[in-house]
Amino acid sequence: MRILIIGGGIAGSAAALALDKAGIAATVHEAHPEEGADIGAFLTLASNGMLALAQFDAAEAVSEVGFDLTTMRITGDTGTVVSTVPLGEVDDPLRRYRCLRRAELAAALRAEAVRRGIRVEHGKRFVSAEEDEDGVTAVFADGSTARGDLLLGADGIHSVVRSLTDPEATAPRYAGQRVFYGYTADAAPPSEPGRIDMLRGSSAAMGYAVSPQGETYWFARVSGEELTRAEIAGTTPTQWRDHLLPMLRPDATAAAEIVAATGERLTVTNASDLSTVTRWRTSRMLLIGDAAHAASPATGQGASMALEDAVVLAKSLRDAPSTDAALETYEQLRRPRVERNTVSSARLTTRKAPNRLRRTVRNYRDRFRRPGPPPSQADDLLTVQLDWESPLPVAAPSGN
Repeated sequence: MRILIIGGGIAGSAAALALDKAGIAATVHEAHPEEGADIGAFLTLASNGMLALAQFDAAEAVSEVGFDLTTMRITGDTGTVVSTVPLGEVDDPLRRYRCLRRAELAAALRAEAVRRGIRVEHGKRFVSAEEDEDGVTAVFADGSTARGDLLLGADGIHSVVRSLTDPEATAPRYAGQRVFYGYTADAAPPSEPGRIDMLRGSSAAMGYAVSPQGETYWFARVSGEELTRAEIAGTTPTQWRDHLLPMLRPDATAAAEIVAATGERLTVTNASDLSTVTRWRTSRMLLIGDAAHAASPATGQGASMALEDAVVLAKSLRDAPSTDAALETYEQLRRPRVERNTVSSARLTTRKAPNRLRRTVRNYRDRFRRPGPPPSQADDLLTVQLDWESPLPVAAPSGN
């Protein structure tokens, strides 16, 4: 089997690594011509994401960037500590939560793919694909083509592949919050090694963690109207800092101090999600990662869900007797979990998940309902899905 992967980010690179371990050849086609410097957003990989990485032997490579998080402290706007809770499996270095920049994670996975001899082609902007009985042909903006048995759309929330698998899919939805990300070495907020602090402000929610090198990573989520591209591109970091500070100063937390100490390394984006993607696949194309199930960042599970996708897809193709059965197995296993995450993130972002989003999840829950373990055993079921040596319960082909 030959697989074409469109997108060399987290989902695409992880899929290539997992497929390689399953003995399936894959080529990654990335639109950007080369690695780009990007202050970008940071993220937190939870234990499930680290567990997924371990299944295709990439956890150690990723553990070389970023830093561990072992506890979370929640503080109210008055400065009172609400709670402090442990994170992940502290005794296992490869199962601890990890804080790192999104770009660092993607680069580490791509580097590991190249090290293993997986082809990664840059400057390949995908524009269309044609399916036939024998395979699928991808067409790129430079006029070149690539031929494979299956095409994976790992091209993110604004996926071009999704327009082919589901022409009726709605555009990404603004989730109601602007998300700011920044980095500073000039702040000295209260911190402990391995702790992430969540601040429940009166006008904004904020989180920060201090790296072993003394650099403070922070984000802030602020409700408001969706920002236009012109506003994002035309507003300077200083202007964004001046916009944020009046919301943070009334609170008795370290939020204002951290933002005031941040220089040019500050960026902003709109929190977005996908509320309706009816079709993840055709007979020769499949969506994975944010292309299929982008959630707002509130739960911090976006990257971890993409890493889980990679493992379950590779195992499905390994264990199923046909490609159709493999894709059906993959969708039955992944849909309920990722849709629940999308709803949970929407609730945390807007306090209430949109009716359309909740209805979509309910419809797919019913569609894929089948005998299985009770909810109390959900963690055991996930372990079976992610454990590389455990065979998957293969679904009957759907004929999709």
